[in-house]
Amino acid sequence: MPSPATLRSTAAAWEALFRAQVTVMREIQKLPEFKELSTREYDVLFNLSRCDSATSRLSDLNQHLLISQPSLSRMADRLESKGLVSRQPDPTDQRAVLITLTDEGARLQKSMGREHVKGIHDLIGTALSTEEFATLQELATKLRLHVETP
Repeated sequence: MPSPATLRSTAAAWEALFRAQVTVMREIQKLPEFKELSTREYDVLFNLSRCDSATSRLSDLNQHLLISQPSLSRMADRLESKGLVSRQPDPTDQRAVLITLTDEGARLQKSMGREHVKGIHDLIGTALSTEEFATLQELATKLRLHVETP
């Protein structure tokens, strides 16, 4: 069994991971597909596309995003005004709001998603080997699951 990480090695690895993400995200935000919607707006559409019936409670959707609940609510208003999502009261809880991807929202998400994947590949696809990307995915998933598991 491997020895536990030191405080220094944990901090150094986290800093490297965080800096890599910031650097990559800054470049992703410059990609042409994000002229129509911001990366955060796209992230809402993407996460909705992964939900059953492309519908989620705002509070549940917020668990997958890095924005506050009030910011998500305002963003949902903007996306609704663009015809990309619809909002309605949750029939099982009148305090909750359901947000659903419209047909136009689903079309835009798929279109942007195809370009987004190509843009990510163009940006970082040659930085690592297939095996290194598999290891990165495995390690990132392991970290996420460790934090999510109480």
